[in-house]
Amino acid sequence: MACDGGGKEEEEGPRAAASPTAALAVAAARARMRAVRPPRPRSRRGLGVRHPFKPCRFLAAIKKMASARVREAGEATLVAALAAAQKESEKESEEVPDVHGGWKSEDGSLNCGYSSIRGRRESMEDFYDIRSSRIDDKQINFFGVFDGHGGTRAAAYLKKHLFENLIKHPAFVDDTRSTISEVFKKTDEDFLDDVEGNIQVGSTASTAVLVDNHLYVANVGDSRAIISKAGKAIALSDDHKPNRSDEQKRIEDAGGVVTWSGTWRVGGILAMSRAFGNHLLKRFVVADPEIQDQKIDSELEFLILASDGLWDVVSNEHAVAFVTDEDSPEAAARKLTEIAFRRGSTDNVTCIVVGFHHDNMTDSSPTPAN
Repeated sequence: MACDGGGKEEEEGPRAAASPTAALAVAAARARMRAVRPPRPRSRRGLGVRHPFKPCRFLAAIKKMASARVREAGEATLVAALAAAQKESEKESEEVPDVHGGWKSEDGSLNCGYSSIRGRRESMEDFYDIRSSRIDDKQINFFGVFDGHGGTRAAAYLKKHLFENLIKHPAFVDDTRSTISEVFKKTDEDFLDDVEGNIQVGSTASTAVLVDNHLYVANVGDSRAIISKAGKAIALSDDHKPNRSDEQKRIEDAGGVVTWSGTWRVGGILAMSRAFGNHLLKRFVVADPEIQDQKIDSELEFLILASDGLWDVVSNEHAVAFVTDEDSPEAAARKLTEIAFRRGSTDNVTCIVVGFHHDNMTDSSPTPAN
């Protein structure tokens, strides 16, 4: 019994001593099995990593549902709004179609051509004006190009009122230069009162006023006026761009900013530094015209007024060369707009070409005061 008992203890002793090693081996084996086994799917409520596209799909589904609800709720209103917008766009295009033509003064001293095309724009916002009048013994001729933005209201307003306001001013003939400056500012104020609720609509104005044989060019905005004198192109206006050093200083002194957003803009909005209208930016975007005047002499051949749709793609020198090659101002004006379109202008293009016939001109007025 004693021997049997001692033998059993000796037999169980080695097993008991070996069992921790065996347990470790088993645990290691199980760990290896878990390592190579694919992970079990986690519960959606757990902390497992979600599929990277699931949030996107969820948001897309929400947006789709929201769009469907909005579409169902406001489909009639949306259709009505789109129809009204389309009607207004068509109305503007009908009011200002592509036009080409010519005009001659009664005394034969001036021969004028004009051309205005919508080009690649969806709507036409350019206007032009050609007027002739007589005050006492003075012959008055007026030419203007108005490039609207934010709609046609400002450009149409200038076409209707600017020349009338000029000739109604009591000092127009005696002090033409000062009158032009005063009338431009007053017309701007009147327009702002007329469209009080519209804060974005505005227009440039590039104008030429002839009082007998004296020429006044007044410019607001980035339309441009040039003359050909003895075959040389001479600019009578300087584009009002926000990055022009003197214009930028004026804007910043008034508390505004000039920023780059595809092009230089006032307050990041308007790509010109002077204009009629633009109520929101009126502190910085003024309608004060820059005026140049000179007596018409035998070297002055013709005048070109045009919106920036032309000057974006045609230089002053090339414009003069193209006009010189044509037989008439009417053909020259049409050629300029066609060339601008072929060169890729993305804007409306409007130009007026005025030819001077000096044999028919008379010098019946003293040099006006500056």
